[in-house]
Order: sequence, then C-alpha cells, then structure tokens
Amino acid sequence: MSQETNLTSEEWQPSGNPWLMLMPVMTATFMYALDETVANVALPHIAGSYSVSSQESIWVLTSYLMASSIVIPMIDFFCKFFGRKNFFMLGVFIFTIASFLCGISTSIGMIVLARAMQGIGGGCLMPMAQAITMESFKGEARNKAMALFGLVVIFAPILGPVMGGWITENWSWPYIFFINVPIGFFCIALAKKFLEDPPYAKKQKNIHLDKFGFLWLCVWLVPLQIVFDKGNDADWFNAPWICWFSAIALTGCALFFYTQIKGKNPLVKLDVFKDVNYSTGTVMLIMVNAVMLASVAILPQMLQIMLGYDAFLSGVAIMPRGLGSLVALLFFAVVGGKLSYKTYGVIGLICLSAGGWMLGLLNLQINPMNIAVPNFIFGIGLVLSFMPITTLSCITLKNEQMTNASGLQNLLKTIGGAIGTSLVATMLSRFSQVHQNGLVKNMNELNSVYADRLSMYAGSFINQAGDMLNSAYMGAKLLYNQLIQQSMFCAYMTTFKIFAIACFILVPFMFLLKGENRTAE
Repeated sequence: MSQETNLTSEEWQPSGNPWLMLMPVMTATFMYALDETVANVALPHIAGSYSVSSQESIWVLTSYLMASSIVIPMIDFFCKFFGRKNFFMLGVFIFTIASFLCGISTSIGMIVLARAMQGIGGGCLMPMAQAITMESFKGEARNKAMALFGLVVIFAPILGPVMGGWITENWSWPYIFFINVPIGFFCIALAKKFLEDPPYAKKQKNIHLDKFGFLWLCVWLVPLQIVFDKGNDADWFNAPWICWFSAIALTGCALFFYTQIKGKNPLVKLDVFKDVNYSTGTVMLIMVNAVMLASVAILPQMLQIMLGYDAFLSGVAIMPRGLGSLVALLFFAVVGGKLSYKTYGVIGLICLSAGGWMLGLLNLQINPMNIAVPNFIFGIGLVLSFMPITTLSCITLKNEQMTNASGLQNLLKTIGGAIGTSLVATMLSRFSQVHQNGLVKNMNELNSVYADRLSMYAGSFINQAGDMLNSAYMGAKLLYNQLIQQSMFCAYMTTFKIFAIACFILVPFMFLLKGENRTAE
C-alpha cells in the first residue's frame, strides 16, 4: 500500500453526519443480535410443531450461529468484491428473506436450513457494523458510538427471550421471524441513503477468494458443531463416529490456519494477533460471549421446566439484564473519563461473576426478586466488560485493519457462543447425574427424614392404592421424582457457578490490555 493510500485510509472521515450512518448499522446489529436468542423460549413450541425432541430443536439455535461463523471470515473478500455498502445491503436482504422462510417452514429440516441461511446473511452484519462504528468516529465521539454499539449488542440478546415469549404466547412462534421482514427492508433503505465506503472498502478489481481456506473452514466448523450438538447423546468419545468427526474437525482446523498463514490471499489476516491488545481482548470476548449466550439459553429453560413459568414470563424474568445494561450505560455517560477502560472492565467482570454466583445460590423456594437482582447485576457487568474490552482490543489497530480484525474477532466470538450453547446441555446432564448420585445415598430407611417423609406420602396414597405395599411404592416413586427434580436444579446452580468463576478468572487479563488510560482522552 502506498504512503498516499495509507494516509487516506487513516484520515478518512465520512462526508455526512456519522451519527446518521449509525442508523442502518445499529438496526442491522439489533436484528442479528436479537435473533441469537429470540427463538430460545419458543423451542418447546417449535419442537411440538414438528414432533421432534428438545435436543433436535436446539439445532434451530446452533445452525444460525455456526453458519454465521462460516461466512464471517469471507467479509473482507466480499467487501472488496462488491464494495462494503453493497455487501452490507446484500447481507440484510439475505437475512430478511431467510427470516420469512423460517416463518413458513413446514419441517424441522426446512427451518434449520432457513436459520443457516439467516446466519449466512446476518453473520456479516456485526463485524461490518463494528468496523464502521470504529472508523467513522474519533476521540470522545468514538467512545460514545462504541458505547451505543455495545449496548445494542448486549441488550438485543437479552430482549430476545422477552419478545420471543410474548409473540409465542399471544400470536404464534413463526411471527418471531416475520417481524424481521419490514425491519429488514427499512434497514436496506437507510443503508442506501446514509452509508459510505472508505477508500479501502470500495469495490476493487482482481480480487481472489481463498477457496482452500473456505473449504478447510467448513471442514473444521461443520463437524465440530455436530460433535458438540450430538456428543452427549452419543456418550462422546465412546462412539466411534464422534471420534472420526472430531479428527476431521481437528484436521480442518489445522489446515485452515496453515492456509491462512502461508496463503497469498487468505480469508483472514492472522497478523493482527501480533497485537497484544487484540489477541488478549479477543480471548476475553470469546469467554464473555459464551457465558452470555449459554446463560440466556438455559435460564428460560430452567424457569419453564423447574418453576412452571410460561414462555413470556420466562422471557420477562431475564428483562432485568436489559435494565442493568441501561443503568451501566448511564453510569458510563455520567462518570465518563474519570475512570480508565481497565477499571470499567474490572468492575464489569466482577459484576458478571457476582451475578452468576447469585444465580448459583438459588433454590426451588424463590420469588421473582431472587431472579431479577442477579440478572440486573449481570446486565451491568455485560456493558461494563464488553464495551471497554471491545474498544481496547481494536484501539491500537489501523483503520484498514478494522474490517478484517472485527471479522476474525466475531468469527471466534460466534464459535465460542455456539460451543457454549451446545456444551451447556452436556454440563446440565452430567452435573445432574453427579448430584443425583450424591443425593440418592440419603434415600434409605436409616435416614429418619426420608423414613418420615415416605411414611407421610404412603399414608396419603392408601385410599388410592388400596393396600400399604402399593401406597409405599407410590410414595417412594414420588420421592424419587422429587430427587430427580432437585438433582436437575442443582445442575443448573452448578453451571451458573462455573460461569461466575470463568468471568472472575478474566479479571487479571484486563491489566494486559494497553491503550487510552481514560475514556475521555
């Protein structure tokens, strides 16, 4: 790149008002992030519509995330091939049409394919939105723009279960996808009017696609997602086909990174990992994104299965996360540059850890506030951690690196979210077995509490059973069902505690990030 081109790249600013450019950018970001979780509370309804198991219905979530992961590394190529503005509008168009296809799907296979198509269209939107936001502003304006971007990225997945639950209960689940159609076309109109292409993101000639890189990316991610989705049902590596698929995924991963390092025109440029801020921040964002998506996936499930909430109420129970996010944003706006990015990040990660640990201390005798308060703290933590980590991870990069860097970062974040969403089902299953094994030891007549409870239940069944032997059997069966329920609830609690520990471990990593000391600088 010539010195003149580099200077133009570094000094480029949009000719119009950059805040108007954010209108289509934030609209597209909101749609994509919302659809990461909007189907969570509707999964039981979707499974019922197609007469499939809850485990099969989880593909509605993971197919979306994994398809997004596959298309993200190709963003730099497509931005140069079409021009970033044109590619942005194309992505919104594909996402919108796929949303309509999701709503009219007549089988689980059709909706999984439509969700994958939706992920292909939407996967390109988030990295481009992040790059456009970072490039179009400087100094304090960039801080405010990134705060808005961070709020949308965090708030939309939290709002998703609420909207999905309300629409599912009051209309029907296909409408959670139909609402994207008018919003999508409105976003395209805004993008056509306000978006601009910088000189390094315009349509270019003689652009080559790294075909082998794309091939190995698919060979890596598709088998990997199948392993994580089906591994628990197949007893993991005791199943030969899981071993084979894992080997294929590992080979694909190695060949993908090899081609990206050695290739002349790679899908992604891995040299950005030489930047300590970028590599450290990306690892942290992968973990935070995995915790956020996994927790949003299992909390509505826990509320519906364990506590009898309907789809809407389980979504509303997560809403305090959104309120916490708003409070955190107001705190950031008021305090501003009085605190450093690192301080915000440390406070955010501690809040995430505290919220997760509080959820891990719940029991079946709870009221709505026991759910609301931890979620509120969790929401504060998401904004105060996500925003400074995202900003610091890219703050030392050049403008022309932003599209590639944000694409690669979002690829890894999305993979982390998909794996976290898949693995959390295994965690619940395994922890439930562990707790069940520990609790069942107390179910013997030498335990006075168990003996008294069994006698009480047996007495209540005597008229229905007809004799004491059958009534004792019914009482023991009822107690065992309660044991299963308690074991499952303990599994949820253990999982939330692991989320808390994972976030707390990230705190020291904040001190590895360098850059602006104050948000106002």
